[in-house]
Amino acid sequence: MTVFAGQGDARRSMALLWRAPEAPRPGRSGPKPGLSVDAIVLAGIAVADAEGPAALSMRAVGERLGRTAMALYTYVPGKAELLDLMHDRVLAELPSPSGGHAPAGGWRPAVTAWAEEALDCYLRHPWVLQISQARPVLGPGELGAMEALLGILQGARLDPRRLRGAVAALWQFVRGAAQTAAEARAASAATGVPDEEWWHARASQLAELAPDFAERFPLLTALDQSGAAEAGGRAGAGNPAPDRAREAFRTGLAVLLDGIAAAADEA
Repeated sequence: MTVFAGQGDARRSMALLWRAPEAPRPGRSGPKPGLSVDAIVLAGIAVADAEGPAALSMRAVGERLGRTAMALYTYVPGKAELLDLMHDRVLAELPSPSGGHAPAGGWRPAVTAWAEEALDCYLRHPWVLQISQARPVLGPGELGAMEALLGILQGARLDPRRLRGAVAALWQFVRGAAQTAAEARAASAATGVPDEEWWHARASQLAELAPDFAERFPLLTALDQSGAAEAGGRAGAGNPAPDRAREAFRTGLAVLLDGIAAAADEA
């Protein structure tokens, strides 16, 4: 399920994201004490983390706070605006801006640390991966995360065109890796069949039904055998065990950073 951000009222959504004071509306009293936008957003995140985005509703968030759904509308106009606020709050967990300066330890280890933290953030909140990147929420958390990555990459001294490409590639790489890992977890939970058991059952069938597999797919076979050897014989045909998935993430990231370094050398 793909969710598009920014479906609520543009002015009210942006005002909430940036916590701008809202002009009082005639005939409506101010909010009662005991609730806040931040409390509602955190409760919404807790609902989505625990039960997935399909379970998110103003009523579910209200119940978590011990309030009715109607009590929330004084603070947040509706579910669309709440989702924008939740998304931006999660992205605020990523490293904060570095003031536009490259880190003292060099851009490459800093990007590696950023990517690891971003991956972990997405895996803590996998519902965020269902929110399309086609329309950003343009909140301080989202823009701050982008500013931080740009600050880290200042040390690579890329020209603007390559810098945009590097940021896009890094962001999509991390999201893609997180999506695969999150879906693997969800598949195990939804089907009741662990990944190891699923892969073993099908790999054994493949060996029986395609005895000439190694001759037909020699490159895949060689790659899988090398992976099995590195993992102490625990790998199966394409088996993305958690430790191998993290290793593949780090290896792929290193290759991507090699490309950024090469582009920096050409500048």
